[in-house]
Amino acid sequence: MNKFKTEIKWGLIFTCGIMLWMLLERLMGLHSTHIDKHATYSNLFAIVAVVIYVFALRDKRDQDFSGKMTYWQGLKSGVIISIIVGLLTPGVQLVSAFVISPHYFENAIRHGVANGLATLPEAEAYFNVRHYILVSTISAPMMGVVTSAVVAFFLKSKPEVTSEA
Repeated sequence: MNKFKTEIKWGLIFTCGIMLWMLLERLMGLHSTHIDKHATYSNLFAIVAVVIYVFALRDKRDQDFSGKMTYWQGLKSGVIISIIVGLLTPGVQLVSAFVISPHYFENAIRHGVANGLATLPEAEAYFNVRHYILVSTISAPMMGVVTSAVVAFFLKSKPEVTSEA
């Protein structure tokens, strides 16, 4: 367990970041009065996600690998963080749906149907906690692995150049 202390820490930080983002969306009215803008603005979380992964892999490199981390070490660490986030995602969705924004799904259904984006059965099938848990539990780790692959590339240690005299 101690071996993955950094990954657990950053998995929890990422999870808290998601919940804070959900709270921010709700406070900004993106789950109610401005729900028409929700899809656009929720994509901005990708910036936050990348920043968190940069800090996480930097922390891993500096604390656990004494400042020298290979691409594969960074990728492995990022994948572990992504798995932790994936495991915590159902809980995040439940907190979001029942605590942070309990009216989001009914607002989204109403908006989708009123604007001709979906029929009532289609909207109800898409905008519900079960569907969101399923989709986010699959997509969060996948996006995390892709993000880890890119971030690890940029944070890997440069090979030391030896000069022969």
